[in-house]
Amino acid sequence: MKEPGYASEIDAIDDLRRRGYTANFQIRDNTLSEVTSGRMFRPGELVIVEHHRFEGASDPEDMSVVYAIESDDGVRGIVVDAFGVYADPALAVFLKGIKKREHV
Repeated sequence: MKEPGYASEIDAIDDLRRRGYTANFQIRDNTLSEVTSGRMFRPGELVIVEHHRFEGASDPEDMSVVYAIESDDGVRGIVVDAFGVYADPALAVFLKGIKKREHV
């Protein structure tokens, strides 16, 4: 199955939410926290299901990556990071430790 192509970050987030990726994740204390519940996940509990990279047409600060992530027990959500120089180093390190189940 080929991943959908999106025109913008907002399009990707909207479609992922429609497909059940409703949790919002953020990096906190070397774990990925689900914003609403505060539940914390370690890399071994998560899988990156797909990701989508976006580049701003004129502003490098507009570069971002949207990740669809699922926990071993079924929590599905999204985390967004800047791309390149503006990326969050703590999030980048954390994401490198997560298994990937993306379709090629």
